[in-house]
Amino acid sequence: MMDVGRHPRIKLFAYSEVEEVKGYVGNFEVKVRKKARYVREKDCNSCGECAKVCPVAVPDEFQQGFSSRKAIYLQLPQAVPSAYLIDMKTCLGNNPIACGKCAEVCEKKCIDYDMQDEFIDLKVGAIIVATGMDVYDPTELDEYGYRSFENVITSMEFERLICASGATQGHFIRPTDQKTPKTIGFIQCVGSRSEKRGNPYCSNICCMNTIKDSVLLKDHYPDTQIKVFYMDIRAFGKAFEDLYRRSKEGGVKYIRGLPGEVIEDPKTRNLIVTVENTTTGEVEQHELEMLVLSVGVLPRLDGGTIQKLLTLSRTPDGFYMESHPKLKPVDAPTKGVFYAGCAEFPKDVKDSVTQAGAAAARSEIILNADRIKVEAITSTVDKEMCTACEICYRACPYKCILVDREKKTPAEIIDAACAGCGTCGAECPFGAVTMRHFTDQQIIAQIEAILDENPQDKTVVFACNWCSYAGGDMAGISRLQYPPNQRIIKTMCSGRVDEEFVLYAFKLGAPMVLVSGCHFADCHYIDANRWTVKRVEKLWDKLEKMGIRPERLQLEWISAAEGQKFAKVMREVEEMRKKVTKEEIEFTKQALKDLKFKGEKRKAKLEADKAKLEKVAVGA
Repeated sequence: MMDVGRHPRIKLFAYSEVEEVKGYVGNFEVKVRKKARYVREKDCNSCGECAKVCPVAVPDEFQQGFSSRKAIYLQLPQAVPSAYLIDMKTCLGNNPIACGKCAEVCEKKCIDYDMQDEFIDLKVGAIIVATGMDVYDPTELDEYGYRSFENVITSMEFERLICASGATQGHFIRPTDQKTPKTIGFIQCVGSRSEKRGNPYCSNICCMNTIKDSVLLKDHYPDTQIKVFYMDIRAFGKAFEDLYRRSKEGGVKYIRGLPGEVIEDPKTRNLIVTVENTTTGEVEQHELEMLVLSVGVLPRLDGGTIQKLLTLSRTPDGFYMESHPKLKPVDAPTKGVFYAGCAEFPKDVKDSVTQAGAAAARSEIILNADRIKVEAITSTVDKEMCTACEICYRACPYKCILVDREKKTPAEIIDAACAGCGTCGAECPFGAVTMRHFTDQQIIAQIEAILDENPQDKTVVFACNWCSYAGGDMAGISRLQYPPNQRIIKTMCSGRVDEEFVLYAFKLGAPMVLVSGCHFADCHYIDANRWTVKRVEKLWDKLEKMGIRPERLQLEWISAAEGQKFAKVMREVEEMRKKVTKEEIEFTKQALKDLKFKGEKRKAKLEADKAKLEKVAVGA
């Protein structure tokens, strides 16, 4: 951090927040709110005299509440810049000034009670999201006694107790009597790998953190008895197994089983832990002087704010979703935005540094380029056909469309920001938007070719490129068997599947149509598949009103790894196809015989309007 603060080509905005982000890859405009510190950081020399005279004392967040701080304080010992700030929420007041003692003793006269938040506008080419993570609060796990028993602490609190810059200067003591505990227990997977309470995923860092802590304790306090209660120890990284072996050789006892109850001896304040040892099959009780809960990690609780600012996707567990887990593991779906560290998923220091280096390298590619190449699948707008209704803008997950309804300014697509999902084209009610290489005409031609012969024996399947189509590939690679009656049309996203494609397939005699895409919360194009759901639900209602069974249109979410599910869905759809009668197909064809494409309607209207104008001109 010190190197960053001193680097001539790095501008560090400490105690600041990003308020707004506009633009697109290579041309981002970022508004930063630099919060008022009420201390001029360039003048402050961190002498600390102000804190000595401050009459306010509150729990120190950095020290996990084991010590107190003043209203004017240094956020942490290694803070950059090394300057104090005033917490106005706890200060006695600056309007009017109720105390003023800190200003009186400040030799540099760097305290300014009238300081205001400052807004800074930046122009940047790329953005790296490195917002970190939050820590699970184990209060809801009342069987462990956290918040009830003082000697039950979390792994984060343990770190502050044993750290040389902590509240006890590195002397490890238990909170109740300030004595060094002789028997210490660690409970693993607190808040992790649990479907009911906590989170279903593994937090990645907890096992090795406990192993490291046990070795550290043994190095400083060799006579300490340490017991680790665990489900599985996941020591998978380089030299991790060696450290695990070293911990066991040092006398740390590993007990396979998670405690079901923790009670406190009211006299000694020791903790009685009841656990089923799954190795021996016996229920055991262990008396410990201190218990450490190895808590899992969470996505940032304020992650939704960054998600909206940068139009990012999040996985069901709340972490940010990468553009592609294998081919673009540090890229966000929004071009020019990259991930580093635990914002994307829990990882240790080594993996975080590796990902940060990759994110920096990916950013350099953009910053060093005069022009940026984009895939030739972006959309275009026919301005004559466009009515500036703004529906395409609302549908675009990346907000890369410029349009003004009031001024009747036709839509214009920013190619650099467009990812090519095609949702705008499917939602445009006038057929004014065309997606390159996935045009309406191309997809309609595929439908016609599929249903040219024996349409009653085939199912038309629309599969998104990134998930369901890849799921079909996985089924093929895995040699999974499913009926050959399905005919797949690939689209970049399920959001590209226009309502007219489905109706046209039914008009040509398709007994079944399947629309498939990414899982609802895992859309490769942020939230484009939400529009798929709206469109399909609307189609179900329309089909029912026309007397056509809505069940003939199916919607399924299939991921790239779900080859088994792909094959299963295809078998189920085939069984549905067999139940569709010839009479149903004929009735559907008759009901849809007058179907016209929206683009044709709009062109016909434009030609009619043009003819009227020409007629008026001739008459004049």
